[in-house]
Amino acid sequence: MEANTLESAIALTKKFTSKPSNEELLKLYSLYKQATEGDNHEDRPGGFDFVAAAKYNSWLALKGKSKDDASLEYVNLVNQLATKYM
Repeated sequence: MEANTLESAIALTKKFTSKPSNEELLKLYSLYKQATEGDNHEDRPGGFDFVAAAKYNSWLALKGKSKDDASLEYVNLVNQLATKYM
């Protein structure tokens, strides 16, 4: 099974039989946010919330990438991960 749209890729991730690595999950998160919302304009998380900071920084690193490009990269990454986690 292979995804070809953002929606089908999201559905495919729900069929993974094991959890991707934290690095892979972070990449999925940032590409999804860029594809659906565009550039990160949220406030930087404060304190010691390292998970929120990692998510914020990962998304911020994609600044300037078009929603279409981010969507395509997300789909390609999900298809790649599906070979490992399904």
